[in-house]
Amino acid sequence: MAKNILIQPQLYSEKSNILSEKLGKLIFWVNPKANKIEIKNAIESTYGVNVASINTSILPRKRKQRYTKSGVLVGRTTLKKKAFITLEEGETIDLYGDI
Repeated sequence: MAKNILIQPQLYSEKSNILSEKLGKLIFWVNPKANKIEIKNAIESTYGVNVASINTSILPRKRKQRYTKSGVLVGRTTLKKKAFITLEEGETIDLYGDI
């Protein structure tokens, strides 16, 4: 069940590094249909930590078009959802492993 909810952690961005260092928050890409309770249960069961709070953010679709030989192709990007996870005091998740 957790595999369908958690897509991947967002490891390398300036915002995620600042949030993890200063506030102890982690950012995950999640299924856009998942709610906060499902995300919390997935994090707790997968990583074995206690979650204090979750904030979610839905990134809107963007319209993309490109000009080709056969004409203009128009489409949209996929819908994405981020979850900002705050863990309980003293809890950590080692996402980087032994680097």
